[in-house]
Amino acid sequence: MPSFDEVLKEAGEFGRFQKRVFFLLCQTGITFSFLFASMVFLGPAPDGYWCRIPGAAELSERCGWTLEEEQNLTVLPLRLANGSSSGKCERLDIVWDNSVSCTSPLARYGNHSVSNLPLAACHDNWVYKQPHSSIVSEYNLVCSNAWMLDLSQAILSLGFLTGSFTLGYAADRYGRLLIYLLSCLGVGICGIIVAFAPNFTVFLIFRFLQGVFGKGTWMTCYVIVTEIVGSDQRIVGIVIQVFFTLGIMILPGIAYLVPTWQGIQLVISLPNFLFLLYYWVVPESPRWLLTRKKGEKALKIMHNIAKHNGKYLSPHYSEITISNEEVSNPSFLDLVRTPRMRRNTLIFMYAWFTSALIYQGLVMRLGIVGGNLYLDFFISGAVELPAALLILLTIDRIGRRLPFGISNIVAGIACLITAFLPEDMPWLKTTVATLGRLGITMSFEIVYLVNSELYPTTLRNFGVSLCSSLCDLGGIIAPFLLFRLAAIWLELPLIIFSILAVVCGLLVFLLPETKGISLPETVEDVEQISRYTLYADGREDLLEMMAHVSSSKNPLRVYQSSPTEMQAKTVIEQRGMKRALV
Repeated sequence: MPSFDEVLKEAGEFGRFQKRVFFLLCQTGITFSFLFASMVFLGPAPDGYWCRIPGAAELSERCGWTLEEEQNLTVLPLRLANGSSSGKCERLDIVWDNSVSCTSPLARYGNHSVSNLPLAACHDNWVYKQPHSSIVSEYNLVCSNAWMLDLSQAILSLGFLTGSFTLGYAADRYGRLLIYLLSCLGVGICGIIVAFAPNFTVFLIFRFLQGVFGKGTWMTCYVIVTEIVGSDQRIVGIVIQVFFTLGIMILPGIAYLVPTWQGIQLVISLPNFLFLLYYWVVPESPRWLLTRKKGEKALKIMHNIAKHNGKYLSPHYSEITISNEEVSNPSFLDLVRTPRMRRNTLIFMYAWFTSALIYQGLVMRLGIVGGNLYLDFFISGAVELPAALLILLTIDRIGRRLPFGISNIVAGIACLITAFLPEDMPWLKTTVATLGRLGITMSFEIVYLVNSELYPTTLRNFGVSLCSSLCDLGGIIAPFLLFRLAAIWLELPLIIFSILAVVCGLLVFLLPETKGISLPETVEDVEQISRYTLYADGREDLLEMMAHVSSSKNPLRVYQSSPTEMQAKTVIEQRGMKRALV
């Protein structure tokens, strides 16, 4: 019986069919980036608001004041008389009635005594010039309630974290496509409810659920793409993240054109319903079907792929095999039961955590300089495009591990240099910090690819989802780490970022190289890859040597054709190569 990779090669590893599916699923990257970064535009601090004095609303209606006139007559005198009060979080502790003058409501207190009038904290009587421009004005997330805005972002990250565990597991058990479609439906429905939430509690509940389903769409679409293309084309997973960057660049344009937060929320949520049409054009992963012992369905999909690619499968392909390993429901113990799977899992968990923490930390650090929010956000997204280009130019030429490790180390060194550059050279500090952003963006994008390449099919979706959950933990910690440490010393967060990134870069070199290797199908395959990582100082005969077993049952088992390990080492020595136990 032929292996799946042999059948895929005959059907076309990246033909017309895979390119169409790839392009369609890439759109998920755009909508996920909308959700990921939407709070920047859903919750900006309102420009003009103040705390209304009890009775001021009735007085304003009786006197026919505009909002600006009400502010000038009731709040401005307080600001002028009491320089420590802005009138936003506190008000004069007085109550007005119908006897108050419309022309000078504070006249009876005397202008000289306004500063001596008692003040009271404002709790729920704020007035906004633009009441529906953001969730801040919608739900009064100002003054003592300002922490709730941070909670709204943290709850989304908590949803991502929950989705990594629950929907990652579900996709491995019930199918990639089913969970992808249900997740798209969930994101759309929850997004609509969020837009019309009657109170902040309902907003938080459904924003959490939107995070759960959003993570399901992102992770599952990525796994589908990597499982239906050949080993030489798995680089396309990097391109999905280019679409994420495109979403980051598109989002400020949407926010600029749509004046209300409800409108922005609807615009970024409704496109998810269009993805339900993928039911008719995107197939279930044939690799997953094989792991669930559904070979007939997998073979039918492979014939369809071959037909669309202008290929023809041999009639003797009546059954496909990937391994004799029993299929079981995945668990965390499966990821750490064997020594090399355990090592890979721990390194990936740390890499995900570090990448997210540093990435978000650097983004927030560049964002506090002020300026035009829409333009600055667009530029911050554009900075990520060269990262994807560098990956595409290097990862298929020199492999995954070297760019992965170097990008982390470069990010760490750039953060360290930025911390000690003089303040009177802001352009240089910004340039070096941007280099750090470029490096950590590369690391963030490569970890997706390498993580999926070093887990077997039966554990791939669950493993990637579990490891990437540390990304969400990093995202939760990043703002607290940045702002708390910056209060001690502005550059202290960069020192921490530097240490984390360099350690990550060094750990990455303990991972095996996966360039040109077929996706592992069993835990044994992962152990085999990890145990024998061959390299010859950049020589291309590594791939040639690995290719000589491509006709075996599983090309991953590079030494399977050699009767003994000693003979394998002899073959290596004869080719002038080195053997490295990783």
